[in-house]
Amino acid sequence: MAPEVGTEAPDFTLKDQNNQEVTLSSFRGARNVLVVFYPFAFSGICTGELCAVRDDIGSFQNENVQILGVSVDHVFSLKAWSNDEGYRFPLLSDFWPHGAVAKDYGVFNADRGMAVRGTFLVDKSGTLRFTEVNSPGEARDQETWKQALATLP
Repeated sequence: MAPEVGTEAPDFTLKDQNNQEVTLSSFRGARNVLVVFYPFAFSGICTGELCAVRDDIGSFQNENVQILGVSVDHVFSLKAWSNDEGYRFPLLSDFWPHGAVAKDYGVFNADRGMAVRGTFLVDKSGTLRFTEVNSPGEARDQETWKQALATLP
């Protein structure tokens, strides 16, 4: 089950596509964080969603907000995908222990061994301000994310 709005976001430390550790709580007091779980690198819907983010990056990553993509893919897959698509934001690997962070956020599909599409907005204090979980095969609308971001100070 996904954590609820108004509760503290589960903290995590994962490696990004450049093999650098990224810790959610390191953004506290400085930036809001939009955590975007997706099933797999190189898949159609995931590529479409993250290309939409790439093409409007200023709405999702600026002095007030940081976007973090999270999947169960290995760091090397994320690096190749990032290079292919020109993503300039962190793609985090929840590879091992397999899906541990996705489980903490209630978006791990154990039967398929993947994260489902979950989006979580964490404010500067570490509190969840928006959550969205979509079914497999159901793309997300980034306008909803922009509306959630607009409610933050």
